[in-house]
Amino acid sequence: MSKDRLILPKDFPQLQNDTFLRAAHGEETEHVPVWCMRQAGRYLPEFRESRAGKDFFETCRSPEACCELTLQPLRRFPFDAAIIFSDILVVPQALGMDVQMVAGKGPTFPEPLKEPEDLQKLRVKVDVDKELGYVFKAITLTRHKIEGKVPLIGFTGAPWTLMSYMIEGGGSNTHSKAKRWLYQHPESSHMLLKMLTDVIVEYLLGQVAAGAQALQVFESHAGILGPVEFKEFSLPYLRDIARRVKDKLKEAGQDVPMVRDSKSVFVLI
Repeated sequence: MSKDRLILPKDFPQLQNDTFLRAAHGEETEHVPVWCMRQAGRYLPEFRESRAGKDFFETCRSPEACCELTLQPLRRFPFDAAIIFSDILVVPQALGMDVQMVAGKGPTFPEPLKEPEDLQKLRVKVDVDKELGYVFKAITLTRHKIEGKVPLIGFTGAPWTLMSYMIEGGGSNTHSKAKRWLYQHPESSHMLLKMLTDVIVEYLLGQVAAGAQALQVFESHAGILGPVEFKEFSLPYLRDIARRVKDKLKEAGQDVPMVRDSKSVFVLI
């Protein structure tokens, strides 16, 4: 991604509440900034009404729908930030995998990765603008519609979390299939994690170029790894993402805070 791509548009409304951004930069704030991971969700009747009868990922691919769902909770509660409505599994979709949201079951991969040979089915070169441009459009639209009330957070799933979904074929209590890959196919595991990392870096940079004012990386499945596995298959890729994104943003004169959510691994970091 070019340096010019990361120069933000100048016509976004001026930010009125920077509490979240100041806290993310380590500055003291008048109060602890508040926002929710599932800020736009089923607890809102207007959310349920907006989503009724519609395919989940079709909604994710509609910038207008994502903008509306992102803004809904701000009309009810004085949050200090908004997080764009999307899903971490749009990244596997960008790599060419079919992902469906099945009622009563959750995200489902009809053809999960079973053997290392299946990596050949994934796109080697991902055109992030083409495959995930709808997220960027949603971010830009929301930055304008939010009228500067609070900053907008962009996000992604982390490599290991996405890898586990791609191998398990959906949610799992044990993640046994994904963990088996780490032990039986360590080289292929690192190959997949590297592929995901490369796409994630470009995806996050694209979100900033579209108007995201902060970034969050969700390593939701980190807690199922032991300390040794976490340090080999999760942490290096989290660090690589942070370094590469920060370096690119610094080159472009951008200072965008990044937040990492590594579930249940505070004792491992």
